[in-house]
Amino acid sequence: MSNIYIFITNQVHLLDLSGVSQVFQEAQQLGFDYNLKFISNKSTVNSSSGLEFSSLIHFSKTNPKKNDIIFIPGFSTQQLSDYSSHDLFFEWLKNANANQTTICSICTGAFLLAKSGILDNQECTTHWRFIEKLKTNFPLLKPLDDRLFVKSKNIYSSAGVSTGIDLALFLIEERHGELNALKIARELAVYIRRNENDKQESVFLQFRNHQDQRIHTVQDWIIHNLDKPSTLESLANLIHISPRNLTRIFKRQTGITISEYRTKLKIERAKKLLQNSGHKVEHIAHLCGFKSSKQLRVILEKTT
Repeated sequence: MSNIYIFITNQVHLLDLSGVSQVFQEAQQLGFDYNLKFISNKSTVNSSSGLEFSSLIHFSKTNPKKNDIIFIPGFSTQQLSDYSSHDLFFEWLKNANANQTTICSICTGAFLLAKSGILDNQECTTHWRFIEKLKTNFPLLKPLDDRLFVKSKNIYSSAGVSTGIDLALFLIEERHGELNALKIARELAVYIRRNENDKQESVFLQFRNHQDQRIHTVQDWIIHNLDKPSTLESLANLIHISPRNLTRIFKRQTGITISEYRTKLKIERAKKLLQNSGHKVEHIAHLCGFKSSKQLRVILEKTT
């Protein structure tokens, strides 16, 4: 079992908190052994929206281990003064870091990691609005602009708001594989970002800025079945329209053709697997729906 410790500060941002919690609740539904623990330095705190949290576990009563994860959601930076002399909490964070616990900040949660000293000389990020403040207040840090999230050894920092979900999905992918991360993303009706180095949305997020559920259904099927052959007729049958109508609507809603969309997905999936999976090129070509490793190599050469 792995414990997920979510540290709730006063004036915590609710989406930073709830998004991460939901990802790991979905992971529990898939059979992964996670135990969510909501901790704080007080038994009762108020969120930035006015919702009160009570009966919280004091952080000092916990002892995070290597397989555990700590999340520090964002909060109003005006609350930073509450932690100016909170040596016990910072010592707790340092001990967790020494134990190689995975430690994650969301949005302004990075400021608490910075105050503890565990981010000294480490790359990190936070919400774009607070990047300069983080640089000014903590000159030993190496904050990166325009990044979804940053991994520095066992410490992860994210830009905040919805990127907390992206970070949680990334951790699921690291621990349990891409397929399980995709399953959870689908349950949450979000579209997974593929790499912490991405500055812009990946193709898995692009071309979804429309409200046509029929086209979303086709896109979902393609994403989850890249290794399976399909025809325009079979895709049209999914949503009970004609192939000609599907072609017209898909292009109108996304701006590209189905063939172009599928190729973009295959290329991005192949690049990620080549970087991180350790699979042979032949196997990766098969997983991504290419006819051969030669075809994959030719397409990659054209796109680089």
